Amino acid sequence: MGMPEPYDVITMGRIGVDLYPLEIGVPLARVETFGKFLGGSPTNVAVAAARLGRRTAVITRTGQDAFGAYLHQELERFGVDARWATTVAEYPTPVTFCEVFPPDDFPLYFYRHPKAPDLEIHAPDLDLDAVREARIFWMTGTGLSAEPSRSATLAALAARTTGPAGPPRTATVFDLDWRPMFWDGGDDSAEAPARYREALAHATVAVGNVDECRIATGEREPYAAARALLAAGVELAVVKQGPKGVLAVHRDGTTADCPPLPVDVVNGLGAGDAFGGALCHGLLAGWPLERIVRYANAAGAIVASRLACSSAMPFPDEVEEAVRAGAVTSDPGPRTTPGAQGPSGTTADAPPGHASPGDASSGDAPTGDSRTGDSPAGGSRTGDAPTGDSAPGAAGTGAGS
Repeated sequence: MGMPEPYDVITMGRIGVDLYPLEIGVPLARVETFGKFLGGSPTNVAVAAARLGRRTAVITRTGQDAFGAYLHQELERFGVDARWATTVAEYPTPVTFCEVFPPDDFPLYFYRHPKAPDLEIHAPDLDLDAVREARIFWMTGTGLSAEPSRSATLAALAARTTGPAGPPRTATVFDLDWRPMFWDGGDDSAEAPARYREALAHATVAVGNVDECRIATGEREPYAAARALLAAGVELAVVKQGPKGVLAVHRDGTTADCPPLPVDVVNGLGAGDAFGGALCHGLLAGWPLERIVRYANAAGAIVASRLACSSAMPFPDEVEEAVRAGAVTSDPGPRTTPGAQGPSGTTADAPPGHASPGDASSGDAPTGDSRTGDSPAGGSRTGDAPTGDSAPGAAGTGAGS
């Protein structure tokens, strides 16, 4: 048997169950009802790209438990290939809680102890041929935070720059995805900047907010950060600036500095993942940089306008409509994911796309005000959220569950 067609997008890293309140504006201590959703930033990016018609897969690991079984079922339902989503007997599937205080406060509480299964990805188990041949490979900073995931992530990156030449590749994306609580030393980690630079040498695209750019390059000013990322080896630097929008600078001198779309933010979590999936879609389509950023901004804004994350990822016509309108307007309601197979082999219905309480889900918080959520399990996390009626950029940071 020969190699199957290369994947459009393979993502690698975090997965978990998001337990989100079905009550808005209520602190966790008083919330009585929760919905459970597929979560984890790189996993959501794969879902977002699948919604836009791309063939996607995720390299990750879950616990060998009921929550892990649920995540495998959801990947199938969303049309994401789960062949490299394996189980770990020793550790439970992570859960993440969030609080929903629109427009700009969405603290996340990570429970990833004693260790998250997605940090137990081993280099010898990787399908390096598939990674090498994927049109886009997407990895995150969290994957560099602990062994054996760090070595596996770097091995996957190295496969993109060495070995036999395969089909033409579109991009190797490093989502800077800074989560201080996953690193020894937190924001003062001595190791993180060195690991980030190691990964940047293999990546062709870097995506992050200004705080993440600071860890990777020492620079927070958007243009300086973009220049530093280019100097570190990438061809395209995408700097998310919250309510100021998104700056993208290509090595060839092309620049796109796009304002966010106006949106009434319901839940900023997930917007950065929608941005990432749409960024992949635009890169694969070979669009001009400005069009890619505007499209990705619109996708992020749509998710910020909904309570959900993975299940709120938009379809192509919804994104085109938001781009045309210059704002997030109507919501068409329930939709079906192309190619997603239900348990019986029939096409599964995607959850409603409108912002209904039953739709909350996971993901990436936009930048703006930083709020820290400390979890008793030792997982604390800053929820970067959009400010006011900001979106893409605002809803485009990378604070994912």
